[in-house]
Amino acid sequence: MSKIKSKQTNDEIIKLTTKYVAQTYGRFPIVLTKGKGTQVWDRSGNKYKDFVAGLAVDNLGHCHPEIVKAIREQAGKLLHVSNLYHIEPQSLLAEELCKHSFADKFFFCNSGAEANEAAIKLARRASFDKGYKNRGEIIAMKNSFHGRTLGSMAATGQKKIHHGFAPLPSGFKHVEFNDAEAARKAVTSKTCAILVEPIQGEGGVNISDKKYLRDLKKICTENDLLLIFDEVQTGFGRTGNLFAYQTFNVKPDVIILAKALGGGVPIGAIGASNKVMKHFVPGTHAATFGGNPLSCAAALASLKVLTSQGFLDKAKDTGNYFKSCLEELKTKFPVITNVRSRGMMLAATLSKPAAPVIMDCMEKGYLINCVQQNTLRFIPPLIITKKEIDGLIKTLSQSLKKL
Repeated sequence: MSKIKSKQTNDEIIKLTTKYVAQTYGRFPIVLTKGKGTQVWDRSGNKYKDFVAGLAVDNLGHCHPEIVKAIREQAGKLLHVSNLYHIEPQSLLAEELCKHSFADKFFFCNSGAEANEAAIKLARRASFDKGYKNRGEIIAMKNSFHGRTLGSMAATGQKKIHHGFAPLPSGFKHVEFNDAEAARKAVTSKTCAILVEPIQGEGGVNISDKKYLRDLKKICTENDLLLIFDEVQTGFGRTGNLFAYQTFNVKPDVIILAKALGGGVPIGAIGASNKVMKHFVPGTHAATFGGNPLSCAAALASLKVLTSQGFLDKAKDTGNYFKSCLEELKTKFPVITNVRSRGMMLAATLSKPAAPVIMDCMEKGYLINCVQQNTLRFIPPLIITKKEIDGLIKTLSQSLKKL
């Protein structure tokens, strides 16, 4: 057996990844080895300001001391036990989430895709228990993204995500986003729920109209359907409130959570009222690692910081500043055709492919993200400062000049 090397070079690690790891990602040619706050370092010692935050996972930045402390303490006590037994950190986390949301109960799993699967099952089981025959169809939105498992992928409204995986699970109908009338017309005797992201993240940071979400709620109430909000990306302060449904002032029946919930540790969840969650009884759903002691301890620590006095207000103010900077940049560079934002979830759409800007910014020490080929997406840690934003804007200006 070969020994595991401890000091491989950057290129050696990249070669190992290429040789031994499934090539499901188009990776950038850097190996990140350390993070603190809003910064990360690669194996060569280069430092970067991180405006991606692990794809909206590290809302408190990298290695937040409270989360690290909680993980260390829990790791010394208990890592995993079965959900056949009561798990203290899980119970405490569920209590805190209920205090800060509309939900009465939560189910825990491991990821956003799993949480979407759980919400799909809950909606269909609730319909079944109510006595509706063959009523399991879910209306979802075009350009949406709900995960990569077969069920969550079928719910996703992007053909490029579906390509090559037929036959997909049936029972999903896709309509235009931000078009309540299209959703209304799509409702039939087979419909059991409407699934929507308050803000489509992977779809390009497309923001719901408040009236649209209110109309969806009305449609669901009139037809005895469940309204499901996928807040995998918008949850935990990303939009300026703890949850986006609070930002839009529209309460769903089921909320889907993941990403920032664990502060960097994998965990997903769905929340609902007792009226809805009562349909999940023993034998209907499960997750072996769901709500394990380690992930729940990390999530508890993260939630404590996020809900501390003044934290979200400061993040919202910084998000507004970021938006004003992007809008000013738009006036200087016609290649920016549109700026969209809610809180610390922002996008700038370009009239040209965004990849050269991403690479140029990375070479200058800034990590940013691209979706839909021509949209720059900014989902930094909520602790990002105005000074750090100024640095990114200056770098973006230099990159955009080259276009």
